[in-house]
Amino acid sequence: MHARALSRRRFLQAAALTAAAPGLACAAQERPRRPRVAAIYTVFHHRSHAHVILEKFLRPYLFCGKIVDPGMDVVSFYADQRRNDGDMTDDVARQFKIPIYKTIRDALTLGGKELAVDAVLSIGEHGNYPTTKLGQVEYPRKRFFDEITAVMRQSNRFVPLFNDKHLSYRWDWAKEMYDAAQKHRIPFLAGSSVPLAQRRQELEIANGARIEEAVSIHGGGPESYDFHAFEVLQSFVEFRRGGETGISHVEFLTGDALWKAADERRWSLPLAEAAMRAEFGNNAPDIRKPLPREGNARPHALILTYRDGFKGTVLKAGTSSVRWSFACRMAGEKEPRATNIFVGPWGNRCLFMALSHAIQHHFRTGQPPYPVERTLLASGVMDAAMHSRADNGRRLRTEHLEFAYQPRDFRAMRENGASWKVMEGRPEPKGINPIGEK
Repeated sequence: MHARALSRRRFLQAAALTAAAPGLACAAQERPRRPRVAAIYTVFHHRSHAHVILEKFLRPYLFCGKIVDPGMDVVSFYADQRRNDGDMTDDVARQFKIPIYKTIRDALTLGGKELAVDAVLSIGEHGNYPTTKLGQVEYPRKRFFDEITAVMRQSNRFVPLFNDKHLSYRWDWAKEMYDAAQKHRIPFLAGSSVPLAQRRQELEIANGARIEEAVSIHGGGPESYDFHAFEVLQSFVEFRRGGETGISHVEFLTGDALWKAADERRWSLPLAEAAMRAEFGNNAPDIRKPLPREGNARPHALILTYRDGFKGTVLKAGTSSVRWSFACRMAGEKEPRATNIFVGPWGNRCLFMALSHAIQHHFRTGQPPYPVERTLLASGVMDAAMHSRADNGRRLRTEHLEFAYQPRDFRAMRENGASWKVMEGRPEPKGINPIGEK
C-alpha cells in the first residue's frame, strides 16, 4: 500500500506540474537534438581513414572497455574520389540512409543555401593523388578546409571542424588554415590517432617536468609515419618546463650520417635503445642492424633542435606498421623513462576508437581536447624534413616554427587497454562493425 500510495502521490504531483506549467513538462520530456555531422572525405574503402573513423560515428564503439554511443548523426557524405573496386560509399549510405552530395557546399547545406550541420569531419587521407617532387602526397586537405569554411563564412555560423592528420603538406597552407580558424573562432582539432592509444608501460609526464631529451620510434615510411611518431613525441615533451617553445632546426638523416650523428651525441642512441626495450624487453634487437623478420629496411631520423635547447628525435626502425615507442631522459635521473604504445588487437584500426571519442567530445563541447598547435607544428616539421631529405640531409633553420603554446591534459581521451580485453578472440570484421559483434 505504501509503495502504491507513493507512486500515486508522484503521479498527482506530476499532473499538477503539467497543469501549472505544461511547457515546462514538455521541455523535461524532450531530448536534446543530436548534433548533425557532415563527412567530407577522399575515398571510402576497407581500412581507409574514412572507414575507421566513420564507423565509430555510425555505430556504438568501445572506449576504455565501455560501449559508447557516438551521440550524434552523420547526415551527409561527400566523396572526392570513387574507387572501381571496394568502394563503400553507396553501401554505407544506403544502410544508414545518408544522402551523398556532389559538392562540399551541398553536403554542408544539405542541398540548401545555409550551413545546416553542427560539425564537420574532414578526412583527407588515402586516394589517388599526385606526389610532389619531394615525395609528399598532395592530399586535398587545404581545398577541403577552404570550401568548408567558405560555407561557414557565407552563413555567418562557425561550427567545430576536425581535420584528419597534419593540416597540409605545405607549411604556408597549413599556417593559412590555422590562421583562418583563429580569425573566425572555429573550434579546430586535427592530428594523429597514436598519442591516444594505450601506453603499455605507464608513463606520465607532469606539467612542468624537466625533460632533457626524447626519442620516438616508428616502423613506417617518411612523412606519413614520421608525422605520427612526431605527434607521439610532442604529446609527451610539450609538457616540459615552460611549455612548448617551438623548433629552430630540422634535419633528415639516414645511412652513415645517421650513425655518425649518434656517435657525436647529436641524438641519443641509448634513449632509442630504451624505447626498443619497451617494445621487445631486454632482448631488444640492435637498431643498427636489420631487425629480425622485417627485411633490410633503411633507417632514417628527424633530428629536431628546439628553441629552448631541448633535443628530440623521430627514428624509423624496421618495417612494423604498429611500432610506436618513446623514451626520454629526465634531469637528475640516471635511467631513462620509456613506454611502448599498443594499438589494439586489430592493428591500427583500433586506434580510431579513442580518436573518434576525442573528436566527438570536440564536436559536442566546441573545446579541442588537445592543442591544434601541436599539429600545426607537426605540419611544419614534416615539410621541413622533406626539404632536408631532398637536400642530402642539410640542417634547415626553421624560424617559422619557433612559436609557443601551452599543453592541455588529455588523459581522459586516451584508451587504457580495457577495450582489448572485451575484443579478445573476435576476428577483425569488414563493414561498419567497430566492435566485431556477430
